[in-house]
Amino acid sequence: MGDKGYQTPEGRCIISEEVIATIASTAAVEVPGVAGMAPRIKDLRGLVGNSATKCVAVVNNESETIVDLYINLKAGVRIPDVAGEVQRVVKDEVQSMTGRPVTKVNVHIAGIVLEEKKEAENKEKAE
Repeated sequence: MGDKGYQTPEGRCIISEEVIATIASTAAVEVPGVAGMAPRIKDLRGLVGNSATKCVAVVNNESETIVDLYINLKAGVRIPDVAGEVQRVVKDEVQSMTGRPVTKVNVHIAGIVLEEKKEAENKEKAE
């Protein structure tokens, strides 16, 4: 089938890019060393939509599925290790849940989150 879904005897199933973005962001934040998702600053579409579409770009067509993730890492982690694990986990989850092959998972490291800063913010919220 030449579109973003698949055909069954009961009908068609089309998977939106927003669903793929949600799957990808959920999988990425579960990887040890990932502090959270980061907004895509250069993309105006990031100003509207759900939080997953602000942090994940998806190209989903008949020939390929490409996922671009924008993440923040925890201080002290080894970036190549965490980025590689994010690529593997996101590819596996998206393929498992959608049944579509993922050709690329591009990881963009947007920042490093220092634990001290995070703890200070938590203390301010508690007060």
